[in-house]
Amino acid sequence: MDSNAERSVLHLDLDTFFVSVERLRNSRLNGKPVIIGSLSDRGVVASCSYEARQYGVSSAMPMKLARNLCPDAIIIRGDMELYSKYSNIVTEIIAERAPVYEKASIDEHYVDLTGMDRFFGCSRWAHELRKYIVKETGLPVSTGLSVNKTVSKIAAGEAKPNGELEVAKETVLPFLDPLSIKKIPMIGPKTYHVLRSMGISTILTLRNIPPEMIERLMGKNGIEIWKRANGIDPTPVISYSEQKSISTEHTFDKDTTDFKILNQTLVSMIEKIAYELRKQEKLTSCIALKIRYSNFDTHTLQKRIPYTAFDHILIDTAKELLEKLYQRRMLIRLIGVRFSHLVRGVQQLNMFDDTPEKVNLYMAIDRLKRRFGRYAVQRATGVLTLREKEEKTLKKVEYAVAENKLMEEKLKRYYW
Repeated sequence: MDSNAERSVLHLDLDTFFVSVERLRNSRLNGKPVIIGSLSDRGVVASCSYEARQYGVSSAMPMKLARNLCPDAIIIRGDMELYSKYSNIVTEIIAERAPVYEKASIDEHYVDLTGMDRFFGCSRWAHELRKYIVKETGLPVSTGLSVNKTVSKIAAGEAKPNGELEVAKETVLPFLDPLSIKKIPMIGPKTYHVLRSMGISTILTLRNIPPEMIERLMGKNGIEIWKRANGIDPTPVISYSEQKSISTEHTFDKDTTDFKILNQTLVSMIEKIAYELRKQEKLTSCIALKIRYSNFDTHTLQKRIPYTAFDHILIDTAKELLEKLYQRRMLIRLIGVRFSHLVRGVQQLNMFDDTPEKVNLYMAIDRLKRRFGRYAVQRATGVLTLREKEEKTLKKVEYAVAENKLMEEKLKRYYW
């Protein structure tokens, strides 16, 4: 535990975030079982209120099952634009006050308060921040304050609903020991079933197993889980401003004004980096487009959007930006796209879609790309036809021939 001696990490979790935002819009939803998700029986639950959970409803559950479990539930199709707006309001409040903070997902933040005990006091600071967020937004927030990210996240979970909990260094193990292994953030359904089949149900049992045994069974991942069961997590709070963007650029072989080629290239680029986004389980809420003209003048335009990692949403936004940005009708040398303001998270907005076939299509495409490479499946609009490829090759040859002729003429003049 020595590695945690000097650290103080706060975890903030917006309780039943989507439901809470809907209740701000409609107070008649207060105290009633609410389910956010697709209105179709074929969809899944994106979020649900505590009242709905009492009937056994949970996130990612098929909507048909949720309706059967809780027939009196009020079902609302989600509004990701509204949820993104409130998420950004909370982030701005934290950013104004926190020394170092990390936006872990649309409804979760970490703040590193290490060293603040000497000035204001970590407990008091955390309490004041939570109180201010609740006052300014009307949203319930649960907080956990402890020696690292794992323990503070678990503490925030135990503080729900709308509470706060501090776990001091000396009480970390007594706090963790009686809890279910499900509480450890790294443990998903598969890992949970493996550990339960071994008779491991509490964190105390898990942490008392020799680490060598866990490593033999589960590899390096097992060691990480064992460390967290022992309250050890050196993972730093990564400053949100340092979150990396995902970007790509394309320089044309020959400067162009062909809008069809520009759109084609743009679609192909977005497909490529949107897939990377989903592979890393991240969402973006800002897309930027860059064009460089033949005279090297460079112009950029960006737009904030609801959190997403879906090609069709990102492509439509990028095309809209290109229409606005490309006004001079000059030859273009380069085009670039960047996704920023990234957060970790599952693609929850797919759960609001009344056509789960679209979601299944994305999952199938990503599986094919993982197996056969990212070019295995592409949108037709982002792929050159055989004729276009031939024309492109011919243009390259013509360009090379012209360059050679020019060079020969220069050499002749030089030597004669």
